[in-house]
This record gives sequence, C-alpha cells and structure tokens, in this order.
Amino acid sequence: MTTPASRPVPPVAASPLNLRGAVDLSALKQRPAPTSPAPAGPGPAPTGPAGAAAAPAPAAGAAGRPLRVDVTEGNFQELVELSAQVPVVIALWASYSPGSGQLVEVLEGIVESYDGRLVLGAADIDVFPELAQAFQVQAVPTAVAVVKGQPVPLFQGSAEEQQVRSLFDELLKVAAANGVTGQIGAGGPGSGEPEAPPLPPLHQAAFDAIEAGDYEAAAAAYRQALNEMPADAEAKAGLAQVELMARLQAFTGPEADDLRRLAADQPDNLEAQLGVADLDIAGGHIEDGLGRIVTFIGRNFGPERETARVRLLELFDVVGTGDPRVAKARQGLARVLF
Repeated sequence: MTTPASRPVPPVAASPLNLRGAVDLSALKQRPAPTSPAPAGPGPAPTGPAGAAAAPAPAAGAAGRPLRVDVTEGNFQELVELSAQVPVVIALWASYSPGSGQLVEVLEGIVESYDGRLVLGAADIDVFPELAQAFQVQAVPTAVAVVKGQPVPLFQGSAEEQQVRSLFDELLKVAAANGVTGQIGAGGPGSGEPEAPPLPPLHQAAFDAIEAGDYEAAAAAYRQALNEMPADAEAKAGLAQVELMARLQAFTGPEADDLRRLAADQPDNLEAQLGVADLDIAGGHIEDGLGRIVTFIGRNFGPERETARVRLLELFDVVGTGDPRVAKARQGLARVLF
C-alpha cells in the first residue's frame, strides 16, 4: 500500500476532498484590499457589529508570527498563499451566535498545541459575508480549511475537542500528501519539517492533472495505477475522489437546488438521489449523503440497487474507510441488504 502522500486533497476525510469547481475562491483572492482597518494586532480587542465582542485576539508562534488572525478582505489573499506552506483553518462565526465565539476560543487553543503546523483564521460573516457565500456556509459556527488554495470542509456546529483533533490530524495528512509540510516557528515556515517523499509517477501525473483541472486525465492516471497494482488503495481512493470532483462540475447553484427538489419529489429517482448524495458529501454532510444512498438501496431492487451500492462503496473511499461515519453507513447497508 502506498502512503497517504499519494492522495489528492479531499472534501471530507476528516471532512476531506478537493472542491475545485464546487467552491471558487478566485474571486475573493482577486478582491482589492479595502481601506478599512487591517487584522487585529496588539491592543484592545475590536468589536463586531452593533458593539458585539469580536473573536479573541491572535495568539503567536515561537517567532512571534500569529497562529490566529482575524480574516478580512485585506488579508484573505495572504492566508490563501500561506496555505501553500501550512494548512489554514478558518472558523466562520457571527456575533448573534454565542456558541460560535466559544468555538473560536476552543479552536485557538487546539491550533496552538500543534506548534505552528496549523494557522487559525477567525472570520466574522457579518463583516465578511462574501467569504460565507464562497464557502457555501449554511449556519455558524462552521469550520473549513484551506490547503494549497483549495477548500476542505471540516464541520458545522459544535464539536468535541477529541473530534477536532482527529480532524486536524487527518487534515495534516492531507496537507502532507500535497506537499504542504511547513511550520510557523523559530525558523519560519517550513523549518524543521522533512520534505514529503516523491509520489509514484502515475500518482504524480494524477496530481498534476488535478492542479490543471483535468479530472479526466487524473482519473486515467489512477486507473492505470490500479491496472499495474490492483491493491493500490491510495489510487483507488484517488480515483473515487477525482470522479466525484468531475461530477460536481456539472452543478451550479440553481442546478443544485433543482436537483434537491427533484430528489425530494422522486425518492426512487436514482440519478437524483446519487447527485444529491454527491452534493452532501462535498458540502461536508457525510451522514446525510451516505444515508441517502443506503435508504435508496433499501427501497429498490435490480440494476438500480447495484448501481447505488457501487456508488456508495466509492464514496466510502472518498470519505475514508476508517471514518466512523463510514462504519455506521456500512452497518446500515448490511441491514438493508441482508
């Protein structure tokens, strides 16, 4: 089996998958810096809308570099660029949600314990609503990550510290798989971290194709890797992920809404149910996406049932076969099949 270094950035393994085409950060990255104040620095904590207390002031790494910053239009581009060196976790919060401020404080403490291998950005969606729109945030608090400029959904709502640490551990594996192994510390980003080992040639070809947005070529490279080594679990997972990315390209916002309505009206429509499951997985709603297909399998028989079962197994690879949500879905699948 190859190492995790052969897998593309996921939407969800933690939540993990490359969402190029599903979430577009380019417009935000190209926005001109506003003349409004820059991110918070030393001094009194700023206030949010209507005088509400803002998120806590930034913590600092060993060399004084902030491990936690307030995300603004002015510094978002810098954070995206920084994500090529260390993963940037973005906590989207709002003053009307007391729990979201508490989550930022929890995440700040956890991020600090990773010794500069992660950076936390706190984004007030009342101040920077475009960011919430770009990440397709449905509620706060929501946590997402950016790795090499690509968004990786993490979770929505509150989360236990151990769950968050498990997600962050997986996020660091995903980052390392994409050559992001830096560290904010005494020697600066990248110090003290060994270079990631080179990928097998076909896996590297797949990554290069993903970077170019050519998912068909990426899938072809992974298929060739599987032909040469059928037990290559990383190539199998990578193939499932790029196939999901390719399917997601067909959905714009209005088309996705229409598909959800169709799936609600026609629970036995295979294509509609599979399409909405893809949207759920990409959006970080793992249990909803997997459960939707399990329910379809329980209601239907014949070729459509087998098609749904195969897709479900592919999505297991996308999420990660060790994920507890996958284990739960496997149990549900066993119940409806046997």
